[in-house]
Amino acid sequence: MRGGVIHHPQRIEEALALLAAEPEAMPIAGGASLVAMMNAGLVSAPALISLKAIPEAGFQVLADGGLRIGAMTRHYQSAESEHLGGTRACLRDAAGSIGNMPVRNMGTIGGSVSLSDPGADYPAALAALRAEIELRRVGRTRTVPARAFFTDWYATAREPDELVTGILLPAPHAGAGLYRKLARVSGDFAIVSVAVCISEAGAVSVAIGGAGPGPVFSEDVDAALSGGFAHDGAVAAAGERLAELADPVDDMRATAEYRRMVIPRLLVQAMRELRSGREALQ
Repeated sequence: MRGGVIHHPQRIEEALALLAAEPEAMPIAGGASLVAMMNAGLVSAPALISLKAIPEAGFQVLADGGLRIGAMTRHYQSAESEHLGGTRACLRDAAGSIGNMPVRNMGTIGGSVSLSDPGADYPAALAALRAEIELRRVGRTRTVPARAFFTDWYATAREPDELVTGILLPAPHAGAGLYRKLARVSGDFAIVSVAVCISEAGAVSVAIGGAGPGPVFSEDVDAALSGGFAHDGAVAAAGERLAELADPVDDMRATAEYRRMVIPRLLVQAMRELRSGREALQ
């Protein structure tokens, strides 16, 4: 950003006041995603609001057993967190698959979520976990379900004067979760990704990434796969349904047709892996 202004608030209240006064300004956290998007001409802003000094990082167990992840939590912290086990492991996997170690040391979960890159790793995992995104503006805090937060290509439900301040996960369930992606090389953006959570009781939640403006999911697919580990044919059929719901594009990584073809295959592989892990523990 040439000739622009960079503000350096020390408290979140200062950052919110700056956004209220200059809603066209862009918040910048770690900068791992935003700088790349600005260099590519995907976003622009007359000013940046650096969140570097804002203490919104870490994990807080809530009274109802849920978990709040501060928006400034670095990817490497999520990838190593003891709080992200069981069904939440899909989010830990997603964080660990982002870029390389320098990127994971710099980037934040709030920054990544705010920019809604369709190839990013967090959206599918958050949709599968039925997480909520915490948004704050001057005088108000609200939450939006992750499944409703990613609204379009590089667009979210965040209003211009709001900041993503946290990620809220529901109380944990005994079970397992994983996130897997097909990428050209390790750490690259996903051609297609899949996040799966399955509780010990057999409830399944699935979301696909990289195949549209936001994560692809279906309550009907979740219901069809729940109740026990479905055989490969049923899983492939569920994947075909998700492929029908997807809205992929042709780009430098893959064609839309290829992405649709990959979705059911990647879902079958993920469910096989979960099944094998469950059998190994029995």
